[in-house]
Amino acid sequence: MIVTRRLRLETQGDGQIIDLTDTVVGETARSGMRHGLATVFVTGTTAGVAVMEHEPGLVLDWAAAMERLVPRAMAYEHNERNNDDNGHSHTRAMLLGPSLTVPVEGGALTLGRWQRIVLVDYDSRPRAREVVLQCMGE
Repeated sequence: MIVTRRLRLETQGDGQIIDLTDTVVGETARSGMRHGLATVFVTGTTAGVAVMEHEPGLVLDWAAAMERLVPRAMAYEHNERNNDDNGHSHTRAMLLGPSLTVPVEGGALTLGRWQRIVLVDYDSRPRAREVVLQCMGE
């Protein structure tokens, strides 16, 4: 069985982290899958998906780490060539990646106690985002 759901949400950008866990858990249960894989994929080049402990301190730590790794104020060829301001957004999203897969056992995601599935929007402006959830299994 393969069940695909499309989630639409409005984001603010600038590193906003949105917890998708409850929605993914609910949609996976609604799919009726008992055993298999749940894949979460964001359809955009300035956002990524990850698993993290979603608590305020770590949210701030992640933002600080990304600013050190990929500074917003640095010169980006993308910005020069496209008259844009989100070269850092694309670069940060590439480091994070657009998807993740979680095993499903007995109809439940096999997430650890503190693991949460999050969308991180790095764009320089608000966006309408689409997240694809695909459940594959039996």
